[in-house]
Amino acid sequence: MTTFPDISISTERLVLRAYEDTDIPSLTDMMNDDLITAWTSVPQPYTEADARAFATAFAPAEREQGRGIVFAVTEFLTQRLVGTIHLQDTDWRIRASTVDYTTAAWARGEGYASEATLAVAHWLFDDRKFERLELRTAADNTASQQVAQKIGCISEGVLRNAGIVRSQTEDGRWADIRTDLIVWSLLPEDLDGPADRGTGGTDYTFADWR
Repeated sequence: MTTFPDISISTERLVLRAYEDTDIPSLTDMMNDDLITAWTSVPQPYTEADARAFATAFAPAEREQGRGIVFAVTEFLTQRLVGTIHLQDTDWRIRASTVDYTTAAWARGEGYASEATLAVAHWLFDDRKFERLELRTAADNTASQQVAQKIGCISEGVLRNAGIVRSQTEDGRWADIRTDLIVWSLLPEDLDGPADRGTGGTDYTFADWR
């Protein structure tokens, strides 16, 4: 098998699922946040057309073509869009993948990023039998590094001058600047047990979505 199943993942507070057309307005708003612009390569400004292309074309193709899988992260109670989890650059031979995450401005500080990423890690290791999950964070992106540390990732080293982030100039424009990238990894043995970090012992549910 060289594609991920089309599934949803549930935690105590969150539902991770495929993007839908109804998510497009919230995705557009989320991706126009200054911090997401600074730390990612998304278009700026991020238009509704960009959101539609991501949700309806790019995300499904990632799964269908075996590169990875994209999850819309939503609150269980309100169904509000919390963020995105993206498994990418998947190597099916060595059973490894790389994870990226973004969080909406309104949802930061609630532990949602670590809860969602940890849920995906458990699914990847327990259900898909993968052996490695990798993260790369910009050297100055301390919030992303805190997520990696919270879920139990190990820092493996620095890729010097290997990434590009953006800084806002005095006239409001965004300029690309080079940055070092910190490489983090998570292996099955780095997790103490099922659903044990960052979510108060939440049980994860993996379900067919379509």
